Amino acid sequence: MEGGVHKPDKTEFRECCLTTWKQPYITRLALSAGIGGFLFGYDTGVISGALLFIRDDFRSVDRNTVLQETIVSMAIAGAIGGAALGGLTNDKLGRKYSILIADVFFMLGAIIMASAWAPWVIIVGRIFVGLGVGIASMTTPLYISEISPARIRGALVSTNGLLLTGGQFLSYILNLAFTKVPGTWRWMLGIAAIPALVQFVLMILLPESPRWLYRKNKKDEAVKILRKIYNPEEVDIEVEALRISIESEIAEESSIGGGNIFSKVRGAWSNVIVRRGLIAGVGCQVAQQFVGINTVMYYSPTIVQLAGFASNNTALALSLITSGLNAIGTILLIFLVDRFGRRRLLIVSTIGMVAALVMLFVVFDQASIHAPAINKLESTTHFGKNATCSSYLTSKDASSWNCMKCLKASSECGFCANGVSNVRPGACLASNTITKGACHGEHREWFTRGCPSNFGIVALFGLAFYIIAYSPGMGTVPWIINSEIYPLRYRGLCGGIAAMANWISNLIVSQTFLTLTEALGSAKTFLLFGCFAFIALFFIYSFVPETKGLPFEELEKMLKGGFKPWPFNRSFRLISNQKKREDQQKIWIRLADFIVFFHLVDYL
Repeated sequence: MEGGVHKPDKTEFRECCLTTWKQPYITRLALSAGIGGFLFGYDTGVISGALLFIRDDFRSVDRNTVLQETIVSMAIAGAIGGAALGGLTNDKLGRKYSILIADVFFMLGAIIMASAWAPWVIIVGRIFVGLGVGIASMTTPLYISEISPARIRGALVSTNGLLLTGGQFLSYILNLAFTKVPGTWRWMLGIAAIPALVQFVLMILLPESPRWLYRKNKKDEAVKILRKIYNPEEVDIEVEALRISIESEIAEESSIGGGNIFSKVRGAWSNVIVRRGLIAGVGCQVAQQFVGINTVMYYSPTIVQLAGFASNNTALALSLITSGLNAIGTILLIFLVDRFGRRRLLIVSTIGMVAALVMLFVVFDQASIHAPAINKLESTTHFGKNATCSSYLTSKDASSWNCMKCLKASSECGFCANGVSNVRPGACLASNTITKGACHGEHREWFTRGCPSNFGIVALFGLAFYIIAYSPGMGTVPWIINSEIYPLRYRGLCGGIAAMANWISNLIVSQTFLTLTEALGSAKTFLLFGCFAFIALFFIYSFVPETKGLPFEELEKMLKGGFKPWPFNRSFRLISNQKKREDQQKIWIRLADFIVFFHLVDYL
């Protein structure tokens, strides 16, 4: 899903533990700022469970999928604006005050949503939260990186990613915890104000980024902060390194020219090396979203219900699997990314997602075909005609209806499962609180999203397989590639373009998922994402080079000539043939050694 660049190795983590143990001030700085990453994760994850109960409280939301999508996706729309706003506040006001502004948005959004009396008020709250997410997404890792000692910078910045996935995981746990509390979704959404308030208080007491202070000619303040972070013998070295870095940064910024953002983008695009880097970097970011990951993260309980688990509590409990696997995959990435390389991880990850999405298509398709039939006596006699779905009563082919056809006929229809077994023929009833209560009164399950099925567990395995494939590869590697593939002077500009492409793609996918499931059905929606994943696989293989451990001079030569994968890369074929000859020589040498050894033994 969304984030920054996190690519430390195991050695750096060991060094990080030792340094932060000896210097708790660094831990205080990193964790206080890292609450922004936690809030980012919590506010993007909590809506998946809250939506189930918002639908129960607001009938207009339950019947309108576009309204549900808007409630979910307005946080992403706000994040796009927040990212733009964060760029301005980071430069003008500094990292510290940008985080404080993000906290204000988080608190306002949480309070507005918790007190919402209408769906549009929730949407307004989601926009405020999105503004906070947008600012935090770019400011938190930036602040942590600028207050961290260079030797453990990657490890400390990666804590933001771990706190982000941890925030998502905790949101699922709290969603489940609040299901029995009056107010349910109000508590789920409103409790996010507490960590935002905690961070606001902590950040007031913390210093500004020394890098930002130094660039604003507040050198004495910057040096004072650096003395708290580094050992006394390291301070002068770090101050000099900071001076050289900032002077180089200013020179690079001037080298790409002045003018507005559009002229800078045109200048970057006219450079063939940058253009090819942008195609690879932006393509990876778009692919990350169009394989459907945030439909799983934002609508996970809804997908579980589509798989045949009607209970809100059950859906939330099972959704913990996806969030937990995503957090585990983020940790697993640390051990894989520098061992196997970026390109290989992306390719393997995408192949796994294609397989998982095809599996989900087959499972949901079979579940639709084998949905429980509609029993006419149950629908019209047992519950009475007044309780029967009107579309079923007026249908000419009612005898052929099953649960899936009942639910697709109208948002006014619901399925009351058979009292003996959920997969036996049940009743197609009018979807309202009275009939739902009557169904539950007979200890039956009530379905409005998906139908009872024997394939539900298999669907959960498919969902788990999808997350396992996504998280260590496509989940974070696109961000790493975007940090390595551009010339240094264009890295900020091109990284911003790639991040914006990621947010916009995220908005498109999250705003259309439920509409697609209604128009195409769950099975074909997953097949569509599978097709996007296959296209992404072809794109990555054809246009994305390996950037692991590659000096930019070599990467620049590769991009200038145009990246060509095997078997079209002539230099790769030459290297491959040379390696083949070397391997053959080694085999003959070992064979000769064996023959000599055999004769020596025979002689003795």
